[in-house]
Amino acid sequence: MNKLELKHKEIIDFCLANTDDSIIKKYSRYFKEGYNGYGIDSKILESQKTKWLDSWKNEMTISDYLNLGDLLIATGKLEEASFATQFIASKKDEFSIETFDRVGKWLENGIQNWASTDVLCMLVLPEFIYNKIIEPKDFINWTKSESKWKRRAVPVTFYEVIKKDHSPESILSVIEKLMEDKEEDVQKGLGTLLREIWKKQPKIAEGFLLKWKDKCGRKIIHYATEKMTKDNKAKFQKTKKQ
Repeated sequence: MNKLELKHKEIIDFCLANTDDSIIKKYSRYFKEGYNGYGIDSKILESQKTKWLDSWKNEMTISDYLNLGDLLIATGKLEEASFATQFIASKKDEFSIETFDRVGKWLENGIQNWASTDVLCMLVLPEFIYNKIIEPKDFINWTKSESKWKRRAVPVTFYEVIKKDHSPESILSVIEKLMEDKEEDVQKGLGTLLREIWKKQPKIAEGFLLKWKDKCGRKIIHYATEKMTKDNKAKFQKTKKQ
């Protein structure tokens, strides 16, 4: 075994030693595709992640963590994806466009649930925009992905960016490509993003929603208008065909 294979084995051994059937049972209901994880207490997971990052800091490069991440993500296991995400997040000061492309492939080659997708969108993907490595338009190709998780990652990443007061215009021009997406997991991400835009700039969000209300999925409207008054929500009901 090479260095990375040994580390992967160490991670798997840790996961197997800390599996908890009660956690598996508890979280299974949140995953309609089925829960694929070891069932590890989050505090134990976080503590071990910190220990590994500390003990490996002088030997693991960003390239090493990307390659280890490929191994971890490929298993489809929730906790292994979590480790992959947090390991690469520790190298955010070294991110490049190549890192963005590599991490993007994880959403096609192993990430198979909303939780792993959303953690990647919280801890890793916004950093590329914050540090001006990419612009929102660089996510356009993601909107064409066969993976619904890669498509979902677009609005969920933008949600994080909007919270940091990024202007919505360049973001809306990208998510237009997803507004007729049939997948509920994508629609929920879009609706949540639009709700956040509405909280900050209601006129812009409402104008966008009025444009799309008769064509987009209803989950988008449901989530986007969740915090509106009853009268305001009524404006975004689908126009009845005569």
